[in-house]
Amino acid sequence: MNIDFTQADEAFRTEVKDFIAEKFPPQVRGKSRNEYGGRDDFLAWHRVLYNKGWVAPSWPKEYGGTGWNSTQKYIFGEECAAADTPGTLPFGLAMVGPVIYTYGNAEQKKEYLPKILSGESWWCQGYSEPGSGSDLASLKTTALREGDHYIVNGQKTWTTLAQYADWIFCLVRTDMKAKQQEGISFLLIDMKTPGVTVRPIITMDGAHEVNEVFLDNVKVPVKNLIGKENEGWTYAKFLLGHERAGIAGVARSKRGVERLKKIAAAEQDGGKSLLDGADFSRNIAELEIDLLALEFTELRTLARESKGGHGPEASILKIKGTDIQQRLTELTLEAIAYYGNPYRPFAHDKMTNEYVPGPDYSHGAGQNYFLTRRTTIYGGSSEIQRNIIAKMVLGL
Repeated sequence: MNIDFTQADEAFRTEVKDFIAEKFPPQVRGKSRNEYGGRDDFLAWHRVLYNKGWVAPSWPKEYGGTGWNSTQKYIFGEECAAADTPGTLPFGLAMVGPVIYTYGNAEQKKEYLPKILSGESWWCQGYSEPGSGSDLASLKTTALREGDHYIVNGQKTWTTLAQYADWIFCLVRTDMKAKQQEGISFLLIDMKTPGVTVRPIITMDGAHEVNEVFLDNVKVPVKNLIGKENEGWTYAKFLLGHERAGIAGVARSKRGVERLKKIAAAEQDGGKSLLDGADFSRNIAELEIDLLALEFTELRTLARESKGGHGPEASILKIKGTDIQQRLTELTLEAIAYYGNPYRPFAHDKMTNEYVPGPDYSHGAGQNYFLTRRTTIYGGSSEIQRNIIAKMVLGL
């Protein structure tokens, strides 16, 4: 593999840097997700990228993608991470969008794709249910056909940012007698439909990011079915491949390691910095080595993607990427110690006169630690990913 960037690559990097420096919205600069003030904060960077034509680097150009090669996508991700830009929300761009342009009909592509690109339509994911998380195929939400509509009943949980969503893409059971995977369909549901109820779940980091969604006799047009009835498991696996590849977060973890080193250089233990101590510096070195290995795996995956599709290596990216994210936040919290514990949602509010204890770099460390406890679960738990690798790669 040639890892040297060409002059054209470096020119593209400069273009991205200059664009971010000029257009990065000040309203979200320096904020974490649980400090956003609402839907506009989440969409601020999305809209900037959309106006530039850069909001969907991985989409085919015919549907609004950039036409970038794998190297350009990689550079773009690196520079966004280096500038601490917020990530675009994945549910439309990285999940349902690719399902629609791959398996949807012409009318569905025309109806949904432009609104996903522009941010006019906010999507959420209706996969997990109580009792059907890692064992997703055991889901119990039903969609019974009555004429030209389905009547949907059930419950979805851990539905991220559903409180803002216009639409939810759902896995539903349309054949109660078929084997688990064979009786599932992929359905698009308008969140304003009577019978849809959203109830918040407040997580241990103090944030309202996830929800329960209840579906009580929700009437959904048959035209909102993606692909064929009872073949939704195929589309679900396709979507999860895109989600898992994006969860690795290599560029942002590299940025996190840089930040961790600065913190470790500032924090003292026994009269010297943590960075100069053998134990802590070894932990950072081991993390960097694993991250470098993951980076090369991601580059190979991008090269494969440019030739069409995701393979089982997406599961490797998911396992190692989320493991590294957890270790990174653990080491950061360990370095900061007790100053990382207080919950301080006001830390970035310039109008408050409340005292924020500890150095600036300690703000949010506890919340980030708690937040990353979930990363090895969502998008398919690490245990499920190991099963996929055992079957698809090792042939066990």
